[in-house]
Amino acid sequence: MRIALLGTRGIPASYGGFETFAEELSVRLVERGHQVTVYCRERHSAPIWRGVRLQYLPTIRHKYFDTLAHTWLSTLHLLEHRADAALYCNGANAIFTLLPRISRIPVALNVDGIERRRKKWNRLAKAWYFASEWLATFCPSIVVTDARTIQDYYREQWGKDSVFISYGAAIGRVPGTSVLEKLGLAPNGYFLYVSRMEPENHPLEVRQAFEKLATPMKLALIGDAPYAQEYIRRVRDTADPRILMPGAIYGEGYHELQSHSFAYIHATEVGGTHPALIEAMGRGALVLYRDTPENAEVTGDAGIPFDSRDLPAKLASVVAMSEESRAELRRRAMDRARERYSWDAVTTAYERLLGSL
Repeated sequence: MRIALLGTRGIPASYGGFETFAEELSVRLVERGHQVTVYCRERHSAPIWRGVRLQYLPTIRHKYFDTLAHTWLSTLHLLEHRADAALYCNGANAIFTLLPRISRIPVALNVDGIERRRKKWNRLAKAWYFASEWLATFCPSIVVTDARTIQDYYREQWGKDSVFISYGAAIGRVPGTSVLEKLGLAPNGYFLYVSRMEPENHPLEVRQAFEKLATPMKLALIGDAPYAQEYIRRVRDTADPRILMPGAIYGEGYHELQSHSFAYIHATEVGGTHPALIEAMGRGALVLYRDTPENAEVTGDAGIPFDSRDLPAKLASVVAMSEESRAELRRRAMDRARERYSWDAVTTAYERLLGSL
């Protein structure tokens, strides 16, 4: 098949979950003999990367127009350079799936989570996301959800059935520690937090909870955000020498950080299946997670839930826990990721879905 993937920032992945998804899926589809084009906002040094065709198009660098402007241009390009099937990411792009569908290009839309609940959006943006949920019920050929709770939401809120396909994760620890050495971290000697630095992901709450913890271990807050500089300034406003905030880290360094943490803190409250959570599980991390239906669905009995009030106590309990108990939680996390979140299984599901369209 000729497959087009639209709605992300592009690959190689250097931002968030959708970009990692685009990279992992497109490369595997190419390995299976398909021709895949990924539409990108950042220009890469070569037009082909690991067999995937990279189509760069410009955008409007603005918090509210970046995604929409680029996806609109990508859609126009798609109509001129037809594919056998197109996969759009991000529910906000629902309206753009109608034109290719009218032009007889089958379209699947991965809606992600309930984006209008994110605190970073103003009223107009939240209204757009709400309207996009409705548009998703008839504009694309089919809707994909990566969490059962989101699948239930679309069925109950809009009467729309969707196809459930989970997110994927690599399984197993990586041996390298070079990025740890650069950051001054010791294996099994730090708590890890990874996410975009935005209010609904609660990095400030995690930092403040850790400051109450009496431990020589460190906290590595990994992440950035393009339109949240004032909030990030608040997160960075600490005098605690145990807290490191080096910004976003990708690739092998990111894998090393996940593989060698003492515990991973997942504080995000909005969205479907969060990539960083299952990636940490796949690396065998001891997981503490904010107790939301989506996070509980992913983690099951392989992690420790918390809420805003008891996070400091939960951090202290993990430090006081026996090594045998910590090892058991790490084993459960990796086993659950292996059983439920294989990238090869995810690729097979999308291959079958796009082929059926």
